[in-house]
Amino acid sequence: MTVEYLKRGKSDSEKAAGDERIRGIVESALADIENRGGEAVRELSEKFDGYAPARFRLSESEIESLVAKVPTCDLADIRFAQEQIRNFARAQRNSMLDIEIETMPGVILGHRNIPVQSVGCYIPGGKFPLIASAHMSTVTASVAEVPRIAACTPPVNGEPVPSVVASMHLGGAHEIYLLGGIQAVGAMALGSDEIEPVDMLVGPGNAFVAEAKRQLFGRVGIDLFAGPTETMVVADETVDAEMCATDLVGQAEHGFDSPAVLVTNSRKLATETLDEIERILKIIPTANTAAKSWEDYGQVVLCDTYEEMLEVANEIASEHVQVMTDRDDWFLDRMTSYGALFLGPRTNVSYGDKVIGTNHTLPTRRAGRYTGGLWVGKFLKTHTYQKVTTDEAAVRIGEYCSRLCKLEGFAGHGEQANLRLRRYGGMNIPFAGSAPYPQGVK
Repeated sequence: MTVEYLKRGKSDSEKAAGDERIRGIVESALADIENRGGEAVRELSEKFDGYAPARFRLSESEIESLVAKVPTCDLADIRFAQEQIRNFARAQRNSMLDIEIETMPGVILGHRNIPVQSVGCYIPGGKFPLIASAHMSTVTASVAEVPRIAACTPPVNGEPVPSVVASMHLGGAHEIYLLGGIQAVGAMALGSDEIEPVDMLVGPGNAFVAEAKRQLFGRVGIDLFAGPTETMVVADETVDAEMCATDLVGQAEHGFDSPAVLVTNSRKLATETLDEIERILKIIPTANTAAKSWEDYGQVVLCDTYEEMLEVANEIASEHVQVMTDRDDWFLDRMTSYGALFLGPRTNVSYGDKVIGTNHTLPTRRAGRYTGGLWVGKFLKTHTYQKVTTDEAAVRIGEYCSRLCKLEGFAGHGEQANLRLRRYGGMNIPFAGSAPYPQGVK
């Protein structure tokens, strides 16, 4: 494969340098929350956010007051975005059917899709009020009919952000807490004096939140291991440098460590995009963040063929992949590793982030090789069941089961089958013995 890197970002070893420090801080904080509960949560909130109220949960009247502060036009936009997300989530839910089939006479197998019973949604704060993250978690959990949806978001300058709280409330959150960071996910997973533990954590966050979710996985379920936002543009000469550069810089502003990658088979487009990025970074208001991210994590990969572009794209497995070529559906048919695809120049990652209807909580750090993003199915557990309704079926299955148990040496398992053979088939099988081999059964 002939691939040339016109620009590289930090190496994998450099990216991982700070992970050990974060791991230790998170481990200590979670242990403190588990040992001291609400007292530790309050101390951590005061330490990291300068916020330690008498209670973190917002009352119904406080929520109503905050929603009332959101301008009518902004509320209309929030409702529109949530309706798009709700519509798509409903269609996804409708595709997940409970089933029941009779696999042989008297043997009935099935499964039911049952909602997770309690979910904790984390909505980040920081530099930007992430209204869209409230939609993606609370609306989708609501469509899945999760009975209890708790949601946490950090204060900004000691106060709630009205638009974020409104989005959480309208999205379907039953409990809203003004609490951020490790202390929020720790309290939701482990419990505190105010928050009953949840069964599952969802939502993006900074490196500390992501590490807290990783350490809590197993105690609770999680949606996925989320790292910094990633974007990739796969483009040929059917689009221009301004569009490529805009789509790259537009995602690089997320944080100082947000990878942005151009994969192209056009040297002209590659060099012009590099120039265009420099131009945009001189005028965009979020240049301080975007420029640092592009400097440390930006890449431009020049390939010879579309097949090479596809191979590079699948290898990087970016969270967001914007495809703008003369064969977008060719990539759709062949891409196997990514978070979400954005096909053609008329769409872009920002649409998916904010409003179009697909979920923006997506796999990062090459996790797209083995998982998709947050969707209504993440809030559902598929549980199987079985029924044997005739003596004949119990005997037929029992004969096979008894012999297979003997083959493995599991006498106790075999006796479960043998008991049914005695009860329903009248077979004279001693305790912990083996079933006879019926005539004609191989």
